[in-house]
Amino acid sequence: VSGIRKNGRFFASRGQRQGSSSPPDDAKGASGAMATNGTRVKGMSSVRYEELKRMLEDRRREIMSEVHEKIRDVRTESGHGKMSEVFDQGESSEADIQEDIEFALIQMKAETLTRINEALSRLEEGEYGYCYECGEDISEQRLRALPFAVRCKDCEQARENALQRDRLLAQRSSSLFFDISG
Repeated sequence: VSGIRKNGRFFASRGQRQGSSSPPDDAKGASGAMATNGTRVKGMSSVRYEELKRMLEDRRREIMSEVHEKIRDVRTESGHGKMSEVFDQGESSEADIQEDIEFALIQMKAETLTRINEALSRLEEGEYGYCYECGEDISEQRLRALPFAVRCKDCEQARENALQRDRLLAQRSSSLFFDISG
């Protein structure tokens, strides 16, 4: 596996790491290890570290509160409303759809919590806030909007363009196959 080392962190060549969530094991050797020293992480200023950590923890608390509130609401509704009310088929179907939506929202929030926890782990390892592809800082504005971002805006756009191109090529090749066999 080839790549570059920058500020003690390993970055694979562009496109090489798709689907992988961490650098190869040999990239985390003694010279590239990210050690925490109090609240300061090697390669990152203590001010940036504290700011990013506070942002992630605040976001985690906010989402956890929303999840707990949704769960309480669902329990309250199912405990009081549904058992005592009689629904016709249409109302019952609508209530089921609403429940499914509520459950999907809770799942999305839980997934976001998992990603934020992963981001906190990357922060402790000294890998958070840096683009997974190019190694440059991810803008604070992007991290505030998407706290678990692993790529800078430009690298993410390039990745999305490549994925879209791959999908189009796959569609074209499958449509040619069906046209020939049709």
